[in-house]
Amino acid sequence: MNRRDFSRNLALAALGSGALGATKTNADGRAGGEQQSAGGAGFKISLMLWTVFHGLPFEQQLEKAASAGYHNIELVGEFEKWSDTEYANVNRKRQELGIHFDATAGVRRSLTDPAQRDAFLAEVKAILPVMDKLECPALIVLTGNKVPGMSHEAQHASCVEGLKGAADIVAPKGYKILLENIDPEENPKYFLTSVNEGFDVVREVNHPHVRFLYDFFHEQISEGNLIKKLEKNIALVDLVHIADVPGRHEPGTGEINYTNIYKKLAELHYDRYVAMEFLPTRDEVESLKTAREQAEAAARI
Repeated sequence: MNRRDFSRNLALAALGSGALGATKTNADGRAGGEQQSAGGAGFKISLMLWTVFHGLPFEQQLEKAASAGYHNIELVGEFEKWSDTEYANVNRKRQELGIHFDATAGVRRSLTDPAQRDAFLAEVKAILPVMDKLECPALIVLTGNKVPGMSHEAQHASCVEGLKGAADIVAPKGYKILLENIDPEENPKYFLTSVNEGFDVVREVNHPHVRFLYDFFHEQISEGNLIKKLEKNIALVDLVHIADVPGRHEPGTGEINYTNIYKKLAELHYDRYVAMEFLPTRDEVESLKTAREQAEAAARI
């Protein structure tokens, strides 16, 4: 599934899931099996899988990712039509490769629209068995599009209330909700285009299982000033996404200084996930490997 298509179709029918399973949690509430940081970097490097290896069977995609040195993977509903046998095969392959699924998307209902609140929370509940099955500890959510005729303040408040409800659903399992920003060029109708407002929402939710996904690509297009916002709000960040502007290509192809961002993450002792979410302009495995190595090298301060 293309992630950008996913973000543009937030009002589609809820994702159904029937997978069963259980995930052990550590003393700090994080799901078991979580990968350690790589290459000496304090943070953990991941890959949002929708950007690469299109057309390959899923297990081959995992093999390609592992060959580029990635052992954390993020999903966007690739599992929607999997059978029990396919779940078993994927789990067998990821364990063989030492791969951990650190986050997934899969909820399409709106946070901004109070009329969709019950449907949103139902989707969160529905995806929990999938997260159990895949031992995936975090769920990425989007606010949805702006609601015509509804004030910005009311939509902001609706996001806060919806996330509070979602937190109550995922917290007993030790899972987290990660709220993401999207830029207005990708989706002019999307509500949360400002990282600053996203951090305000998370603060108002005030729940340890609700954190922010800081997408540098989207925020550079929206408002810029990336590092200052990172410094100010680092305690609320559990995941950052990496792609350059323009074009969503590899770090170094555009205007974002990712070397300085990686260094700042290290200075701030950030120990969560840094996920590559770019469209390679050359051989995918080599591009991903280079991006990973650059991130690791910059973080060794």
